[in-house]
Amino acid sequence: MQTVIAPRLTRARTAPAIAATLALVGIPLTCALAFFWAPTSAIGLAGGGTQYDFAQKIFYVHVPIAFAAYLAFFVGAWNGLLQLWRGDEAYDIRSYVGIHVGVVFGTLVLITGSVWARAAWGTWWNWGDRQLLVFVILYLYYAAYFMLRFSLEPGRQRMRVSSVYAVLGVVLVPLSFLAIRIASTLIHPIVITRDGLQMTSEMGITFVIGIVAMLALCIYMMQLETTVKLRALRLTALRRGENPRTEAGRLTNPGVANLLARNELEPEVIPTAASPATSGDTLHA
Repeated sequence: MQTVIAPRLTRARTAPAIAATLALVGIPLTCALAFFWAPTSAIGLAGGGTQYDFAQKIFYVHVPIAFAAYLAFFVGAWNGLLQLWRGDEAYDIRSYVGIHVGVVFGTLVLITGSVWARAAWGTWWNWGDRQLLVFVILYLYYAAYFMLRFSLEPGRQRMRVSSVYAVLGVVLVPLSFLAIRIASTLIHPIVITRDGLQMTSEMGITFVIGIVAMLALCIYMMQLETTVKLRALRLTALRRGENPRTEAGRLTNPGVANLLARNELEPEVIPTAASPATSGDTLHA
């Protein structure tokens, strides 16, 4: 039996555990507070008008989901920039994961927004809503990222092209957020101003809890998917017989090499059915 020394992730799991706990507790709590504690109160609409209807309750989920999508897209762009700077495959993976999670949350934004629009304004979609169109452009831009990425062969060129695409799209994130404030005709309520939250204390507490919970869920999802993909990257290196500690391994798997260099991985013995194990049958990855 031959043994192979495979890397095992040893980074502290405290942060992912905290994020998972916040999401697990915060999301149900937000829903409960929204329906049973926060009042169905008026929210002033920019440009005049007031919204009182019960459909406003979806606001406590819809807006935090949008913030989570913005965070994920920003993470994807930031790691794309780091990949271009350092040429590290691990950053390419993190960039991909950020955009992937961002598109998931972006889909939820469009779904919850359509439900809210139907209940509040009697229409599923309003093509005249400029801030909505900006978000749709942002969503479609990053959704097209996957078509571009998987049209290229795996390698350095795909990493560079994907990273450039991810970085260029991030300019749409602040535009989408600011569009609510600069559009001439608005149907979305503006609740975050220089004077603070424009809502009652009960509504504000529920809203903040919703934001924290949804951002925590976003962070946990990105961490979980990144961990899975980095493990797959390490396993691929081992199957190819590459040693990430060597120069050859560093060139083909810089993400693994850098994790090893930062002591974020430690050896894990994996038995393989090859030949009887001896003192010289151990391969150190």
